[in-house]
Order: sequence, then structure tokens, then C-alpha cells
Amino acid sequence: MSTRKPLIAANWKMYKTPAQANDFVTAFLPLVHSHTRDEIVLCPPFVDIATVVAAAQGSNVRVGGQNMYWKEEGAFTGEISAPMLVAAGCTHVVLGHSERRQFFGETDETVNKRLHAALKHKLIPIVCVGELLAQRESGKTADVLLRQTAEALTGIAPEHAGSIAIAYEPVWAIGTGKTATPEMAAEAHHIIREQVVRSLGREIADKMRILYGGSVKPENASALMNQEEIDGALVGGASLDPHSFSKIVLY
Repeated sequence: MSTRKPLIAANWKMYKTPAQANDFVTAFLPLVHSHTRDEIVLCPPFVDIATVVAAAQGSNVRVGGQNMYWKEEGAFTGEISAPMLVAAGCTHVVLGHSERRQFFGETDETVNKRLHAALKHKLIPIVCVGELLAQRESGKTADVLLRQTAEALTGIAPEHAGSIAIAYEPVWAIGTGKTATPEMAAEAHHIIREQVVRSLGREIADKMRILYGGSVKPENASALMNQEEIDGALVGGASLDPHSFSKIVLY
């Protein structure tokens, strides 16, 4: 049985005003207040971070950013730095989400730069990898996962890698209602973990949490989480409702 502590992270994407975020946390905390099995993280839009940090103060819920730039400061209009996230009260950050890759030009190289910056500032990175539908259908899933994982981890020293989590996101399953079967997800996680062995060594790979992120819902959470290779979830749409997300946390 794995000794890795599962990580369940809510990715709210571009949803919720500060008032709506506060309402969510107020409703959510009582539902999970005594839960210690999993690490629980809410990743709201940047404008909601201060509200969520304040509302979750003293609880078992942590807060993460949905993205960050690799420079610490400068003339980068619209960007957010790791020191800013830390100062705002964040402990985690999502890097390389498929929507960032698809819509905003994120590449394996820029994910790697962000990962180095996150580790420097002691943020717990959730690094996203995953294949498109065409890539899966043409038998390239393993190639994509191996490449994205290897390039994300380039130049990372094993002694600094202990906090990294990787989220497997089959892009064809995000927001589509389609979900990889637990067996498909576990196979992909095994491929990712074997690349972590090559990049960072077996000891780090055995400890690294690999999350599943593709239309996770209360109905499929238990079947997914009971796979030996799956160490938690990065949840999108189903994390927007406090009762729905609490059911996933309490799978």
C-alpha cells in the first residue's frame, strides 16, 4: 500500500468572484473539517486568493495559484510571480495546465522555468502533463507523457524535488465528461513514474505524488483513487460546488 499522502486540488479556473469564493469556503470547511487523510488545496483565480486564504485560516485547507511567471518581478504586465503568491498566503501552484498550453502558448520549456522558480520559493508545484485525443488515438500517449515529464524535470536536482506533484490530465477528458478508465489512468501514471525514475531516481519517484485530472466527479472518485498509482486528483468543474467537491475529498 502506498504511503504517499493523497493531494486533492480544486482548480476553479476562471470562475468565482471574491464574494462567491468566500461563500464556497464558508460552506466547504464544515464538510471536511476533521479530514486528515488527504492534503486539500483550493486554487482560485488570483483576485480571490486573499479572500480564500483569510476564509480558510486555521483550517486543514491550503491555497494555491493557477499559474505563475518564472521571473521574480519586472515589466511583465498581467503576470504574477512566485514571491507574490507566497506573500499572498499560497502554499501550492499549478504549472503547465493543458488550457495554459492550448490557449496561452505554454511549452515544456516554460513549464520547466516555472518549476525551477516555484521550488526556489518553496511552493509545492502541481505540474500538469497529458495527451490530446489525436495523440492517444495514434498510439503516442507514452511518447507525449515521457517527453513532457522529462522536459519539465530538466535540471531539477533530486534533493530539491521532494515536494513536486505531477498531474496527469488526458486533455480529451477535460470538460468533456469523458474520463479515462481507472486502469487507463493507472497505466499513464505508471509511465510518468518510470520517467521520474530516469530523471530523479527511484527513491524520489516512489515518493512523488501523481494526481489524476480529467473530469473527476463524485461518481468516479473512489474508483480512481483506489488505484495504487493514483495519489489524488486535480478537479475542475466538480470543484466549483462545495458539496460536490467535499464528496470527492471524502471518497
